[in-house]
Amino acid sequence: MQASEQHRSSSMYYQPLQQIEAYCLPQYGNLNQQLYYHGGSHGTHFSTPSSSELYCTLESSSVAGSFTLYNSPSTVSFSPNGSPISQHDSQSYPPDQYHSPENAYGSPLSGSCITDDLSSFKHKLRELESVMLGPDSDNLDSYDSAISNGNNFASPEMDSWRQTMVAISSKNLKHILVACAKAIADNDLLMAQWLMDELRQMVSVSGDPVQRLGAYMLEGLVARLAASGSSIYKALRCKEPESAELLSYMHILYEVCPYFKFGYMSANGAIAEATKDEERVHIIDFQIGQGSQWITLIQAFAARPGGPPHIRITGIDDSQSAYARGGGLHIVGRRLSKLAEHFKVPFEFHAAAISGCDVQVHNLGVRPGEALAVNFAFMLHHMPDESVSTQNHRDRLLRLVRSLSPKVVTLVEQESNTNTAAFFPRFLETLDYYTAMFESIDVTLPRIHKERINVEQHCLARDLVNIIACEGVERVERHEVLGKWRSRFAMAGFTPYPLSSLVNGTIKKLLENYSNRYRLEERDGALYLGWMNRDLVASCAWK
Repeated sequence: MQASEQHRSSSMYYQPLQQIEAYCLPQYGNLNQQLYYHGGSHGTHFSTPSSSELYCTLESSSVAGSFTLYNSPSTVSFSPNGSPISQHDSQSYPPDQYHSPENAYGSPLSGSCITDDLSSFKHKLRELESVMLGPDSDNLDSYDSAISNGNNFASPEMDSWRQTMVAISSKNLKHILVACAKAIADNDLLMAQWLMDELRQMVSVSGDPVQRLGAYMLEGLVARLAASGSSIYKALRCKEPESAELLSYMHILYEVCPYFKFGYMSANGAIAEATKDEERVHIIDFQIGQGSQWITLIQAFAARPGGPPHIRITGIDDSQSAYARGGGLHIVGRRLSKLAEHFKVPFEFHAAAISGCDVQVHNLGVRPGEALAVNFAFMLHHMPDESVSTQNHRDRLLRLVRSLSPKVVTLVEQESNTNTAAFFPRFLETLDYYTAMFESIDVTLPRIHKERINVEQHCLARDLVNIIACEGVERVERHEVLGKWRSRFAMAGFTPYPLSSLVNGTIKKLLENYSNRYRLEERDGALYLGWMNRDLVASCAWK
């Protein structure tokens, strides 16, 4: 009996997606919010007779500046300057020593005021390297021996130089990325430019996880110096993918990584548990995307003993998200209505095509006699808080929802601290977080897989660059750790709603289909999904 009940309850959260293609492709939470690019006037498409496909990265300088192209498996870069100070005349370059296949990232010499001095600056650096490391810079033992024997003539600055030289000699990409970010934080432009030139020789969109991540981190650093982060967030320098292609990339990410399935499954479990005895259920989804989170829940309600409840879903979505769908919210409503009809579930859909910042009570269509469930899946981190705007929409939305007396409110967010952190610690946090993300993708998709490059570029890189390059209202990717979210929910008047242990067990079953390096942990009534020792996504519920 107990086993039978557990099986029935488990099916509330995790069922095969029957006829999924007929209704809806999976949703991708924050990945389908403002994911696409408006390349507009500077979108450029290149074709070659080679069988190797060309891949474009995000802009690496100001809008009027350069473009960068990557090919797989090797990486080739074309840039009119390669420095964060952009020339205004865009131009093409014939093959030369700076644009050769041997140059992994590559850039020609710059005509900027900074890089006019770069050659002499590099010469001095090499002299310093020779003094510090000896004529054979690959042999560091003699220098280490001198230090250990008490010949410590290095100041902290010199020690920092030495560490940087060692990192370059040993091609320690992460160390050089960090050193470059530190130079930018310290406004040391010559050092930053030199390190960027070194990094260009090391990163590759078809390399190992750190090389691939490094390519996009470097784009963010260059963009920060060029103050073009906002432009990059809105545009790709190559032709943006068609909506069907973008949806395909997001579908791949959804399938190869369990992060979003984990989030939606845990949220659905909390909603199913809280409304198990209700006859009329109203779900407000503050970022409905493709609406695919609700496919399994509708199926689960259809199998509920005593018959399904009447379900009404209010989908909130800003107009930009319509691009990946190929149309407005009516597409989501039509798909979900067709699904509900197939499973004989009474269903209504209410479309609210409005940004979360603009939502008011009258937009939500709340009716008396309905059990209310509110879903915040990968959405709240886009809302500006008190550090950005006096309106503080992040807390305003929580207070608004609390005034509606919902049965349950679900929260799913990336477990990362990038909201109010200063640039350099924010860079370190982003490097650590996305290293785990890129490593987890690497175990599923081959490095030379064309679609993997597209997935990372179109579904991850843009958010990453926004975190690094932008500030103020232009920085919209503002994640917080669960401890901070707990404080916000508590201040709004919510109390925790513990997740069912059945949800935990069902997600463990899901993870059996993925790498054993994924880790699921339950702490203080919340669920955390991580990669090895790094928490990546947290899920919890409130009432």
